[in-house]
Amino acid sequence: MTDAFLSYIEAEQRASPNTVEAYGRDLRQFAAWLAPAEKDESDGALAFATPQDIRAWTGSLADNGMTATTLRRKVQSLRAFYHWAMKRGHLSSNPAADVVLAKKRRHLPDFIKESEVESLLEEPHESFAEERAHIALTLMYSLGLRQAELLALTDRDISRAAGEIRVTGKRGKQRVLPLPPQLAEEISRWQTIRDSRYPDLPDPAPLIAGPHGAISKVSLYTMTRDALAGVSAGRKSPHTLRHTFATAMINNGADLDAVREMLGHESLSTTQIYTHLSFNELIANYRTAHPRSGKTEKES
Repeated sequence: MTDAFLSYIEAEQRASPNTVEAYGRDLRQFAAWLAPAEKDESDGALAFATPQDIRAWTGSLADNGMTATTLRRKVQSLRAFYHWAMKRGHLSSNPAADVVLAKKRRHLPDFIKESEVESLLEEPHESFAEERAHIALTLMYSLGLRQAELLALTDRDISRAAGEIRVTGKRGKQRVLPLPPQLAEEISRWQTIRDSRYPDLPDPAPLIAGPHGAISKVSLYTMTRDALAGVSAGRKSPHTLRHTFATAMINNGADLDAVREMLGHESLSTTQIYTHLSFNELIANYRTAHPRSGKTEKES
């Protein structure tokens, strides 16, 4: 039953490989907790689970330090599985339906100051590794791409004539983003460098390539972390550059719905966190600069 469910969300729900892997891991972990001695009977264990079982399981995970975000995902994995099992006639009820989700702390994402990222992208980049890091960072900062979206880009997705770039987002949804002339020129230059280094890449060639195809997520993360080593942001990751893109757009007057479209968010509420981020920055500047802002003499 578990394998059938995972095949369903992959084929019919178009869930990403990461989502399929996470759901499978959550289900196996819960089944092992229910019946640790019955490794080959996980479906049976899941079929007889109760809401009390799920609450006890998540409580044990919380006691061991698991974050609210991860706990919420695990309950949502169970909800999805049991909902599917009910629709297929395997079960008559969903034991996860009424389990209260752990309250998630809302935190503002890290972002890099515009001056810092602009200065970083203007630094000389001469080696192949520096050229690849530069184009990767430029694309994430210029277009707000997720790391998976960047790694999925191929030459076929780039249209210099139309000034467009086609991005494949979550669940295979595509969106078309503007391709500024300067960025188009940088991509063209990079493609020449890449093709000279890796002439035997598959067609269409992945944009951010290694010797055998697109680089891995781990390689992209490491490349980004190393490139951002000198910036002041606490977290130095591909997603930090996505946050930086959104924050820069909002701070410079972009329409919130336009930012939502470019980021590929389904809900406007997801994008609104960047308005809070910008307002917090405004507050910080006000408290630093204005004599009537309420700062103490010591702070002055």
